[in-house]
Amino acid sequence: MTNTTVQKKEPFPWKNFFISVMAIAVPVALQNLLTTTGSMIDTMMLAPLGELTVGAVGLCAQFSSLMFTGYWGFVGGGMLFFAQYFGAKDDDGINRSYGITVSFMMLVGVLFGLAALLFPELIMRVYTDKTSIQQLGIQYLRIVGFAYPLQVYAMACSALLRTTDKVRIPLYGGIASVVTNCLLNWLLIEGHWGFPTMGIRGAATATVCAAVVNVTVIVVLAKVQKHPYLLRVSRHFRWKLQNLKEYLRKCFPIILNEVAIGVGAMVMNIVLGRQSEAAIAGLAVFRTLEGFIIGFFAGFSNAASVLVGKEVGAGNLKVAYERAKRVLLLCDTFILLGCLLLISVHTPLFHAMSLSGESFKLCFGMLLIYSMIALFRMGNWTQNDTYRSAGDAATGTILEIVFMYLMVVPCVCLVGLKFKAPFLVVFACCYIDEPIRFLLMQLHMYSGKWIRPVTPEGREALPAFMASLAKKRAARRSQAA
Repeated sequence: MTNTTVQKKEPFPWKNFFISVMAIAVPVALQNLLTTTGSMIDTMMLAPLGELTVGAVGLCAQFSSLMFTGYWGFVGGGMLFFAQYFGAKDDDGINRSYGITVSFMMLVGVLFGLAALLFPELIMRVYTDKTSIQQLGIQYLRIVGFAYPLQVYAMACSALLRTTDKVRIPLYGGIASVVTNCLLNWLLIEGHWGFPTMGIRGAATATVCAAVVNVTVIVVLAKVQKHPYLLRVSRHFRWKLQNLKEYLRKCFPIILNEVAIGVGAMVMNIVLGRQSEAAIAGLAVFRTLEGFIIGFFAGFSNAASVLVGKEVGAGNLKVAYERAKRVLLLCDTFILLGCLLLISVHTPLFHAMSLSGESFKLCFGMLLIYSMIALFRMGNWTQNDTYRSAGDAATGTILEIVFMYLMVVPCVCLVGLKFKAPFLVVFACCYIDEPIRFLLMQLHMYSGKWIRPVTPEGREALPAFMASLAKKRAARRSQAA
């Protein structure tokens, strides 16, 4: 038996940590919940036009989600650099990485905007075989396509502002956007106060105007508050080929992940879009409610990216490691509360959004299935964002893509198209990989191998940190023996 000196482990500063998390998470969550509330109000205002209209807008939202996956890789990669450079107080690094990020993101936004404006018929044929829904969706896409580049630019601005401790500016932009959207929906869908009755085209017009207001508020407030990075356009493009190579080397796994997952999700949505009209309407409402869950989650995910990435960039690797483990616990706690809240109030919400009979039952079934899997799903998402902010863009990507294409997509296609299983069975198959990936992501979390700094300060501290983790693992094995 050996004599060892056991050092007393310092207690984790939960109070300060919780305050730091909430300072980032609450404004981001509020902004996302505002957006989701706006989407819900859209659905409620369109509900009098019937389930087909609600379903059509829901399928158009799936095309928007594909755009989201196209640019989100650059958001994730950009925040990796923003957070670490901000922690290292490297202004030039922040400006360079933002210039690269916004360039790629705007390319995606413009391409999707043009696709919606020029090829709406093709897009709707891809997502559903129901002619009546296709015709409504075409009207919506021909207008809402103008909003896509503006929405993408606002997201790029928000990513930079949140990472540099200016989380309230995107929140104010979101508030103004939602108010504008709701007011114009009321004026244009049914033609109040002498405005033309535009129906689904009125909802699309309101979305475009809201996007303009969002960008305007963000830019004006950033200028008034003299933000040191967002409007320094001349400094955004002072990057060289080697900067671009380093950016793409770190971001490529993230971009590949988002694009591959987006394509896989599109395939699954195509399968779901070939179910009954009641199922399509129920799915559209469910996606709106899902936004509440993601809204809660996104705040904590952003907090993880910022709080962990800043410490990695500054060389405080132990602090980053301890924070990462605890952000996951906070995230899943709030996700559970959000799911329970939606389940408790689902009946009035569904009725307000024109669901009844079969569509009501299917939507409630989707909500129950999702609530059971949400802890794993959002836990995986949070851990992946944490890894990315710390420099490990590959692990979560590899796991997600492998499970998506070897398990989830084949299962959904076989069950939905070949075996013609009930809709809820097909829907449940979309999430069968989440518990398995959660276990693998947890093992990677505790290994500490996801900490891969891009700053000199972080790289210098890495050997000592990894040695300390190895020493702790050896001590635990010795005690177990």
